[in-house]
Amino acid sequence: MLRRNFNQAGVSALGALILATYQQAHALSLGDLTNAEASSGLKTALERGALAAVALLGKTDGFLGNPKVRIPLPGYLEDASKLLKTFGQGKRIDELVVSINRAAEAAVPMGKDLLVGAVKSMSVTDAKNILQGGETSVTNFFAEKTRAPLGVKFLPVVTKATEKVGLANKYNEVAGKAAGFGLVKKEDANIQQYVTGKSLDGLYLIIGEEEKKIRQDPLGTGSDILKKVFGALK
Repeated sequence: MLRRNFNQAGVSALGALILATYQQAHALSLGDLTNAEASSGLKTALERGALAAVALLGKTDGFLGNPKVRIPLPGYLEDASKLLKTFGQGKRIDELVVSINRAAEAAVPMGKDLLVGAVKSMSVTDAKNILQGGETSVTNFFAEKTRAPLGVKFLPVVTKATEKVGLANKYNEVAGKAAGFGLVKKEDANIQQYVTGKSLDGLYLIIGEEEKKIRQDPLGTGSDILKKVFGALK
């Protein structure tokens, strides 16, 4: 009986030792990752976030139907629109709001290639530094790299879409005067530039949310490299 208990205790101890060794071997830290692994994981997360954002926003009601990114009229014009509606201008105001959101929805898909292409420009050193940053470090880096060229690409699409609504030119006229009184930010005084900026804000917001999901649940992504890299940050 004593021998049996001893054997059982020995097996248990051996099992515990094996388990501890296994856990130690698999409890990776960021320092355990190779440069290639860190870079690959980051690029995978970046591409997934970009494609997810384009898929969510680049469709009908992608902006208009999403309270997080829906584009309102800027500054005091949003409040003024409520008053205008009481004077029978509600339909025209609604048309403008729908138009600017549809413009954003039309522009976003055109940035897909540029977004994915930007991933390739990231260096290995950048990748490791970003992985050690905060929850939105990838997104912030992405915005820094792509905001200017995406703005150039989005603007013509937004301009074409807003020109279909007669209120667009009227908006620029009124907003331009309002900006002189500090009621509207200068960068918001042109509806085409305003919508382009808000389109990019919404795009990066969604990329940021996707990035957070990956960081919080790398196992749920089904990607081995994401499990390994972002799991090391837990």
